[in-house]
Amino acid sequence: MGVERMTDKSLSKAAVSGELLITALGSRLEKDKPLAPLTSYNTGGPARFFVSAESAEDVALAVATAQRGGMRWVVIGGGSNILVSDAGYDGLVIHVVVRGLAVEDETTVRAGAGEPLQALVDFATDNSLSGMEFAAGIWGTVGGAVYGNAGAYGGDMAGVLQKLTLVDGEGSIREVEAEYCRFGYRDSYLKKTGEIVINTWVSLKKGDPNLIRARVAEILHSRDGKHPTTGHSAGCFFKNIPDPSQPFGKLPAGKLLEEIGAKGMQVGGACVYDKHANIIVNAGGASSKDIRRLADILKKKVRDRFGVTLEEEVIQIGDV
Repeated sequence: MGVERMTDKSLSKAAVSGELLITALGSRLEKDKPLAPLTSYNTGGPARFFVSAESAEDVALAVATAQRGGMRWVVIGGGSNILVSDAGYDGLVIHVVVRGLAVEDETTVRAGAGEPLQALVDFATDNSLSGMEFAAGIWGTVGGAVYGNAGAYGGDMAGVLQKLTLVDGEGSIREVEAEYCRFGYRDSYLKKTGEIVINTWVSLKKGDPNLIRARVAEILHSRDGKHPTTGHSAGCFFKNIPDPSQPFGKLPAGKLLEEIGAKGMQVGGACVYDKHANIIVNAGGASSKDIRRLADILKKKVRDRFGVTLEEEVIQIGDV
């Protein structure tokens, strides 16, 4: 998950903003925090300011303080779907680490936005609740999954989300129904509003635990055959293309990429995974700029051959 906001005020007031942050956040505020270890690509520079937020109140305080001081800010979660500039981020990075998993009303599960999505899949499975199997093996956090409407194998977060708690760009906290998110394919209204997911409630169904575990295992096995187990990547780099004639209504971007010979293409330390043409891997020593340049080459080749402009799933933070 990556949600970037910038106020109208000049960043020349950064010193004043920094003092406001120090006063408000105290010892929880870190300076020049390396971001690469917090991303699945393991690339990118440091954050000028960084705070881990464990509750809605933590997030609200950080956002409100940044707004008051005129400092830009960005939210990250599991770091699995972001590409951070090699120069880092000259503002405040808010790392949402709200945790907690609980069954409510027998078939409703409450999950903190900072929980790994796989942890929610495992929790539902352990409680014989069906509906989250599609998410098995998807990297990242629950909050990021809602923000980007993560999905696979015919399911997505839009199909299970019941309600959620949000913090808006002014630092106000509220609870909304799932319909508020106006989900689309790998998209949600939250990408336009910049609101931050704090807690989620998903509606599942009682099921046969053996069947649920078997389906989860089947999906994990399928992913293992297509996704890298070594190196660093963000999963599929580009969104699939809506096409009603295709299975699940999407033409895989990987199919087009394979046809233009993407597999094995390389820029610096970044290369296309040899088993999946829609996955760019940091094979060792790649910079974010290497990854961005390779992605741009792939986009151009697909556009030139098929007249299709691929759209990134990976979110860029800073000027890569």
